[in-house]
Amino acid sequence: MNSIHENDQSRGARAAELVRELGAEFLNREANRTALITVTGASVSEDLRRATLLITVLPEEKEHEALDFAKRKRGELREYLKKNMRSKNVPFVDIEIDQGEKNRQKIDDLLKK
Repeated sequence: MNSIHENDQSRGARAAELVRELGAEFLNREANRTALITVTGASVSEDLRRATLLITVLPEEKEHEALDFAKRKRGELREYLKKNMRSKNVPFVDIEIDQGEKNRQKIDDLLKK
């Protein structure tokens, strides 16, 4: 029983990593270069039906605009995932700002001062 659960976890981790990589490729290709959008992570639900892509945006003033852009592209991103994932379950993707990474950067900046 334990090995089945571990297999599900590794499958989820592999799916999350693939979503992260493909999401980064897609956004890099589609972005308009007024802001740098970096995919910092991804998580996938246990049933592999939903995924969340975490991003950071530089400059920070462009964050809202970049997040809106990325969310508008979710349908195209899902089509890109369908073409490039060897999985019968392609997750619906949501996109969020990586607050943990933003906080880490703020701490780094404070420590440098």
